[in-house]
Amino acid sequence: IFMVLSLLSIVYGALRCNILAIKIKYDDYDIRVKPAAYLCIFMWRSFEIATRVTVLVLFGSVVRIWVFLIVLLNFLGFFFYPWILFWLSKSPFPENIEKELSRVGTTIVLCLLTFLYAGINMFCWSAAQVELSDPDLISKSQNWYRMTVYYIVRLMENAFLLLMWYIYRTDFYLYVCAPMLFLQLLIGYCMGIFFMLVFYQFCHPCKKLFSSSVTEAL
Repeated sequence: IFMVLSLLSIVYGALRCNILAIKIKYDDYDIRVKPAAYLCIFMWRSFEIATRVTVLVLFGSVVRIWVFLIVLLNFLGFFFYPWILFWLSKSPFPENIEKELSRVGTTIVLCLLTFLYAGINMFCWSAAQVELSDPDLISKSQNWYRMTVYYIVRLMENAFLLLMWYIYRTDFYLYVCAPMLFLQLLIGYCMGIFFMLVFYQFCHPCKKLFSSSVTEAL
């Protein structure tokens, strides 16, 4: 019961973050989110987060040491990714976050922001993409390429972790139909991707403002 309540709480938080990110990106427009959009986001985040957490738990239950390496690599990769893009852009250091902050204070704030960004992306696609070269620190463009790469790599990673769990599973899972669970988790993650595509293709409140649709981008 507590696990279900925790999952619902996290999914609700992800849903609210999605809506907030849309309003921030398109603050010049009157945003009206329809019930169908709420439903698609809820299903998208439910499948995505639940399957991701389950995969990590299963993998960690049989290969306990390696799960820390997987988590660490994921975290460091997403933590440094915004900084790498910032350095490549050769943009000036952000100075307009808070006038009272010194350069060191601004750096600490940006590190905390990318820390939060990395923690979110370990489990699901972040609703707001951090862009340190932007004055608002949030990317206003819809980057289909980045999203596509993220979900392809994440699906491959989940499949690999499930394969390792299947190979090294212990007698604890003797009464669990391992092939069926393997298949269910992969299908569950694909269902999350499906609802995400439905949301951006049909239910996004600002889909008319996109330079290209999901199908055209794919």
